[in-house]
Amino acid sequence: MTTLIDENTRLVVQGITGSAGAFHAKNCMDFGTNVVAGVTPGKGGQLFEEKVPIFNTVKEAKAATDCNASMIFVPPPFAADAIMEAADAGIPLIVCITEGIPVQDMQKVKLFLADKDVTLIGPNCPGIVNPAAKCKIGIMPAYIFKPGRIGIVSRSGTLTYEAVWQVTNLGLGQSMCIGIGGDPVHGMTHLEAAKFFTEDPNTDAFIMIGEIGGSEEEEAAEWIKANCKKPVAAFIAGATAPKGRRMGHAGAIVSGGKGTAAAKQEALKDAGIVLAETPAQMGLALQKAMQAKGL
Repeated sequence: MTTLIDENTRLVVQGITGSAGAFHAKNCMDFGTNVVAGVTPGKGGQLFEEKVPIFNTVKEAKAATDCNASMIFVPPPFAADAIMEAADAGIPLIVCITEGIPVQDMQKVKLFLADKDVTLIGPNCPGIVNPAAKCKIGIMPAYIFKPGRIGIVSRSGTLTYEAVWQVTNLGLGQSMCIGIGGDPVHGMTHLEAAKFFTEDPNTDAFIMIGEIGGSEEEEAAEWIKANCKKPVAAFIAGATAPKGRRMGHAGAIVSGGKGTAAAKQEALKDAGIVLAETPAQMGLALQKAMQAKGL
């Protein structure tokens, strides 16, 4: 895994001339992110915001600017190819915001990335933010962040923002905030994020926000129980979802009795993680976890 993002991040935006890509690229720049290039096939040679060069391919952008991270705002039918193009060009961190990429396409992406030293975040995610480094890749609202020492990882975009705001209002601030996305086939997992925060010297404690469906939260809880000494709080969304009904994210599919909120909550409690019963209690659960560890 890379060091994710910091002051040395040099961002290329794939799809920078589209309405969403342009809007959020500008917001990232306003936050302080060093956007060094954009990529839109057929528009090479143009400038974004009168200063950011646009290239036809990621390979050209990499050669000209030495970009080391990519933010993808490419429509779903072409987004998987955009991820693979960035990886093939040697971009070590790829953040794909695009929602609605076919599962079959993402399976091809996973196979393509298997032998490459690449960290993929997303797709269908809000991105990643390092407040202290003034680096934001994605769509998260800038004003809710405060530099601090609390990590946040979440499958849900809106619950990410809620956790960030609660941590900010507690005066704690964030070391890194990672939205991993809600699709069934995606990049960074809760387990990988838990390992990152456990090893990160800038993080004192972290919050995990999960959802019904899949088994990633249980896998992270098992690893945390055996390896993590830092305070951890968590919230699982979907506890009141009607049985058998598909809810929101494509990854929120419960089958065979696995992936239920109850099963995830039990695994988290067994790992010594403090659970928030409602989204409004995530900050309080974090405080409780920190107090239990003497922080």
